[in-house]
Amino acid sequence: MIEVTRLYKVENDSSLKAFADVIIGQVLVKGIKVVEGKNGLFAAMPKSQGKDGKWYETVNILDGGLKQELEDTVLKAYNA
Repeated sequence: MIEVTRLYKVENDSSLKAFADVIIGQVLVKGIKVVEGKNGLFAAMPKSQGKDGKWYETVNILDGGLKQELEDTVLKAYNA
């Protein structure tokens, strides 16, 4: 089960629309972003910048079904 514990909407004209924290089982994932892309809203996993200057996801969900469930849950909370 996935639960959104916090959702903070960003009020500006950028593509970043919100930040969310979610619980997946016994794991808290902080800093998921809701972003407006070319094909609509999507949930982007948190990232950190490496020493090489590139950005890397700090959480990778390998199960496609779980990843889709996470995105659906976050977007449902955003639109509520």
